[in-house]
Amino acid sequence: MAAPPQTKQLYPNIQALRGGKPELGDLGLNDFHLVFRFPPQSKTDADPDLKKQVKQAWFAFHIVSQCNLRLMPPSSGIHSSIRIRFRDFTYVSFNFEDEKQARDAFEFIRSRTCRLGSIEKLLAFSYCPPPSSPEFKINGWSLYDARAEFRRQGISEKLPDLGWRITTINKDYAFSPTYPAVLAVPSKISDNTLKYAASFRSRARIPTLSYLHPVNNCTITRSSQPFVGLRMKRSIQDERLVGACFSASMDSLDNPAIANSDSSPSSSHLDLSADGAEDNMTLSETERMEDELIAGANAYYDEKTGKRLIYGAQQHNLIVDARPAINSYAMQAIGMGSENMDYYRFAKKVFLNIDNIHVMRNSLDQVINAIKDADLSPFPPNRELLEKSKWLKHIAGILDGSAIIARQVGIQHSHALIHCSDGWDRTSQLCALSELMLDPYYRTIDGFIVLVEKDWLSFGHMFQLRSAHLSHESWFTVDIDALAGSTVKPGENDGRGDAIENALASAKRFWTKNVSNDKDTTSSDADETAAVDEVKQSSSAAAAEGQATRLKDVSPVFHQFLDATYQLLRQHPTRFEFNERFLRRLLYHVYSCQYGTFLCNNERQRHEAKLAERTRSVWAYFLSRRSEFTNDKYDPVIDDHTKGRERLVFPRLGEVRWWHQVFSRTDDEMNGMLNATAATAERVAAYQASSQPSSGLSEPPTVGVEGAFSLAEPASRGAASPSHSPRPPSLPVSKSVLTGVESAHAALTPDTRSPLSLNRSSSTGEVPGALAALQDKIAGLSLGKGVFGAVPVIIAGGQPADAESHRTARYSAEAAAGQEMRSMD
Repeated sequence: MAAPPQTKQLYPNIQALRGGKPELGDLGLNDFHLVFRFPPQSKTDADPDLKKQVKQAWFAFHIVSQCNLRLMPPSSGIHSSIRIRFRDFTYVSFNFEDEKQARDAFEFIRSRTCRLGSIEKLLAFSYCPPPSSPEFKINGWSLYDARAEFRRQGISEKLPDLGWRITTINKDYAFSPTYPAVLAVPSKISDNTLKYAASFRSRARIPTLSYLHPVNNCTITRSSQPFVGLRMKRSIQDERLVGACFSASMDSLDNPAIANSDSSPSSSHLDLSADGAEDNMTLSETERMEDELIAGANAYYDEKTGKRLIYGAQQHNLIVDARPAINSYAMQAIGMGSENMDYYRFAKKVFLNIDNIHVMRNSLDQVINAIKDADLSPFPPNRELLEKSKWLKHIAGILDGSAIIARQVGIQHSHALIHCSDGWDRTSQLCALSELMLDPYYRTIDGFIVLVEKDWLSFGHMFQLRSAHLSHESWFTVDIDALAGSTVKPGENDGRGDAIENALASAKRFWTKNVSNDKDTTSSDADETAAVDEVKQSSSAAAAEGQATRLKDVSPVFHQFLDATYQLLRQHPTRFEFNERFLRRLLYHVYSCQYGTFLCNNERQRHEAKLAERTRSVWAYFLSRRSEFTNDKYDPVIDDHTKGRERLVFPRLGEVRWWHQVFSRTDDEMNGMLNATAATAERVAAYQASSQPSSGLSEPPTVGVEGAFSLAEPASRGAASPSHSPRPPSLPVSKSVLTGVESAHAALTPDTRSPLSLNRSSSTGEVPGALAALQDKIAGLSLGKGVFGAVPVIIAGGQPADAESHRTARYSAEAAAGQEMRSMD
């Protein structure tokens, strides 16, 4: 067992600030932690009674996200300081009387974070719990067994064949290095076909099983994007594999589901447009037998018409592309893209319009900017920045897409294949959340651990790159002269030049920053730049194996999954065995690097690094403290006939709120305005309902399977909707991909800025003549619509489902900071 970390540097009588509240104490630095002890030893020695009040706050170096050194000359009378923002949204400032002490402490912290050079220098390789502790006795690495999880779902050689088998084609990770060693594929598909199909999917991430529903045997499968390109290539083997995934469980279903040559092009059709078409044109005898088994076995015919029942005509299977449609089209330019549904007629396709990692990173950055002064002041977050971040909109969109999948599988008894670009970010979010909605097992502590292991860790979410475990040099900055306002980044001069040079440098940085921000804002609407960034990321396989942090790879993808899980927990408090603190501590340990669970980028890398032998698993930490993370409101009884005890849970998108605990704020501070606005909207709606005569329009239209993705055109702002009951004034309509009825997001956040104020005369309320003419000309151009505006949800072979599928709900929060030091447990 490694010895306890020894304090390497100690700075007595340092003032710490958090929430504008000062605290005097001793600052200690060891190899992995910053430890603040208060009151300081100088006071406890003078007054022994204070020893009983001594507290310690531990901060792991690996969760440092921003560290700024501000050096002040002694003549200024202002102390030098180190301001630190941690990845768990803790903000602390330390003030030093001695400038040299501040500089030494800053360099020490930097050397233990962004200058390690290897993951083997992280805390996980040195940490070991005390031998007498319950955590020490638990082997968290043994909790997840892929074969055992598939056996739980009903897939095993010893169980009746449900149409799926376990393949060892990737046992040495040579077939697909980012996929798990154990895969479940359709029983009728041979490994030889899988090898051919692999060349049509990015990184050989073929369609494979993630979840088999225990009641109706419908499935959730996952993959990466296909190599379609501008020439609209196809792969017969991929078509066969996807068709088999959608028909694998047909023998165990009451409703026949069989794919045949009538529902998709014959597998003997030539792919003349594809590179390497000769490989696809040659079918072995085994492959022809597979075609016959999939297309011809157990054929069913309608008794009345005599027509063959086509698989896909009775069910409504989905190919779910998580990306905005424009991103998918942009990927075609470099040979990728999305399925040509002419060759997958046994399913429909839907784009969920979930933005990429760059948009999500920028969204969280704006949230951070809104609360970044939490160390210095008790003032609330910047309301405008919180609103602009669109963080809650993104969370609602992810929940919305996951609910589509869960409804298709759990209610419509259909299958779903999910992918994004590489199939390890948005795909993991959608798979895990939809399965969380479908299966009560995943809502237990043990089941949630299995869910994270299966859909995130084993399927190759790049935790090391997305979480920046080795930090980055640019996160450490130095301010030399506060009066000049210049920031000196590592590698630049020490700032001892004259004030004019510093001022010019500061102005240059200010200009560059604002120009780049303008460019980002301009390009974000069309999302073309983001799509190209996705291409570059997905095409650099070698770089992904490296350990260095690349800022463009960092993104809060797993954070969003936990946030979405929190929303479900908050809305269904009796259906989850774990509590909110479980999710919050899990997010902390993703960044803490105290355990080996989230190190590396995929299962193969963890296996090669022998993390199971060299590090501890984070699951031992949670299971040894099960009582701390158990929800006291949990009701394990499942009864679909009793409200609140159903097997399935679905999100209420209008009730999405800030996860205030993770941002170290109270509910009232983050959600006070949202809650108040929601209450007002309810009162207005109740008043309108009681004051108007009853009509047939009071209830939203029922949306069936076909109608779920064919939404009505949105009503114009300020006009009454012909298909909905009247709404409170200034509460704009917002459409949901899920049901096509009004989303409550807009009702929660009324637009306080009148849209008329910018266009109409303050005295007459009319649009000025010249401006009105300009508006008419611009309107005639149809700017902001279609490809370069709101991207519609598109069903392959059909019409755009909703011209406002990018839900534009606005969120705001008003908060006041009052926080306490948090110690690491």
